[in-house]
Amino acid sequence: MTDQHDDSPVKRIPLKDLHTEAGADDLLESPAMQPYMNFAMAMMQELDLGPAKKEIAALPLEDRYVWRVASALKWAFADLETLNVEVDRETILPEDRKRLIELLSHRPLQFCLFLSALFGEKQMEILMISAIRNARAVAAQSGERP
Repeated sequence: MTDQHDDSPVKRIPLKDLHTEAGADDLLESPAMQPYMNFAMAMMQELDLGPAKKEIAALPLEDRYVWRVASALKWAFADLETLNVEVDRETILPEDRKRLIELLSHRPLQFCLFLSALFGEKQMEILMISAIRNARAVAAQSGERP
């Protein structure tokens, strides 16, 4: 498989035309995001990033952006039971399946981007390939059909 790169110029989109997921505005406006908003504003205004980085550096892990993502995943998968997923897959209505696909379609990419930004591209790749191999092994042990 070859990589294909689009060399066309960056398309400018007016801010009014940008759309966010439901709930994203609430998260963006939360007090926990203020240090990150300060950093983004300093970067956009080409100001010294030092004070904004110091503000973020002083945050305990539990108040950091990465913790919010990691803990959301913890709660999302704390009770993962694939038997329940399988019965849902077999019984779900086609229109609900479509809604699920829309909801989940970008999540693998977002997770890869998160891991890459946090640990680096190589470590992200190692983690994802390992996860895929382990998922295949578990599926093979359980006799799951492709």
